[in-house]
Amino acid sequence: MRRPKDDHANPPHQNEKTSEGSLKDLPTGYAIGIARFLSFLPYPLRPLPMAMPTEKELLDACCHIGHRKNKWNPKMNSYLFGVRRGLHLFDLVETRKHLETLCSALKKLQTEGKTILFVSTKQQSIPLIETLGEALNQPTVTKKWIPGLLTNWFTIKKRIKYFLDLKHSFKTGEVEKYKKKEQTELRKKLMKLETALSGVAGMTERPDALFVVDGVRDHVAVLEANTLKIPVYGFCDSNTNPDEFTVFVPTNDDAVKSLTLLLSTIQKELTGSASA
Repeated sequence: MRRPKDDHANPPHQNEKTSEGSLKDLPTGYAIGIARFLSFLPYPLRPLPMAMPTEKELLDACCHIGHRKNKWNPKMNSYLFGVRRGLHLFDLVETRKHLETLCSALKKLQTEGKTILFVSTKQQSIPLIETLGEALNQPTVTKKWIPGLLTNWFTIKKRIKYFLDLKHSFKTGEVEKYKKKEQTELRKKLMKLETALSGVAGMTERPDALFVVDGVRDHVAVLEANTLKIPVYGFCDSNTNPDEFTVFVPTNDDAVKSLTLLLSTIQKELTGSASA
């Protein structure tokens, strides 16, 4: 009977490279075999940087529910699964695919240090957008869109400077040089400016991109961005015009569960940590 070949009889030369750097201390035969085995492993078994929600998770979060069929935008037809009880339902395979594309596009902008203006005046999404903007160190608009914020930027920029100067005067006590009545008027003006401009106070130039949660509610913001050729990202419900968006996710933009899941996914993808 032939004796099995002893792999240790002819050890590899000390400077000889194996196909896998982490296996360099193993005999050549073992190293090559393990390397080949690893190369044939299916991709899902390899560790992923961050997981997208599954179709089941999207379903549980009500991402599939659109508006009533008489309020739909026909351009959204290819992203819809059908109609149930008078409501359009989204194809969650498309929703998940578009969410991956959106996260990749936003992550690229974030990595390159671009400014993304996050916009949503929808009440249930305001805390989510503010948390997202703070986590990414990006500007936000959550109270009211100021007409001309993009198209009339140089005027808005002067108002932002005035707001910051006024805020500084109250902080340093410089405002005390005015009479009580004037101080009261200035404080009221500061409160109004705080509501309108606090989210964009750190902007020094127009944003490189816009993210809009509801393209119908905040349509003016979308139109201004389109006019200036600023790319628009966001969510498109069944009543939204997708042609106005550069990259979008066809999904329910009203339900709190849906918004929480989608926005927290975006935050995790862009920061690598879960939302608070």
